[in-house]
Amino acid sequence: MPIFTKKINVKIKKDEIVDITEEVKNSVKESKLKNGIATVFVVGSTAAISTMEYEPGLLKDIPKALERIAPSDIEYAHHETWHDNNGKSHVRATLIGPGIVIPFVDEKLTLGTWQQIILMNLDTTDREREIIVQVIGE
Repeated sequence: MPIFTKKINVKIKKDEIVDITEEVKNSVKESKLKNGIATVFVVGSTAAISTMEYEPGLLKDIPKALERIAPSDIEYAHHETWHDNNGKSHVRATLIGPGIVIPFVDEKLTLGTWQQIILMNLDTTDREREIIVQVIGE
């Protein structure tokens, strides 16, 4: 079965959520495969890939929910290990996950009407993130 791999670099601010749907769609088209799956993976332990309805309300709600789940203002044992003060970033990234798999049919991702693919930089600094899109199919 053919496999196509593409690396995408995204400059992203701390705690920012970015819509990467078009980049993934373009990777599927570039693969020249008609049907299969696209795996989207972010390299690093303080970022995550997911889907959401990319709209202003949720862009505010999701960071607030993450703050309730893994607060910024508490101590994390990770801080004692590396002294980098981003324990909350690692916890959040672990809970959300580094990647997703999306089927595609007739070169089109099978996303819902209001569903976009997002990159989340959960770290405490701006970063350049490397995303791997691997397309497998026929």
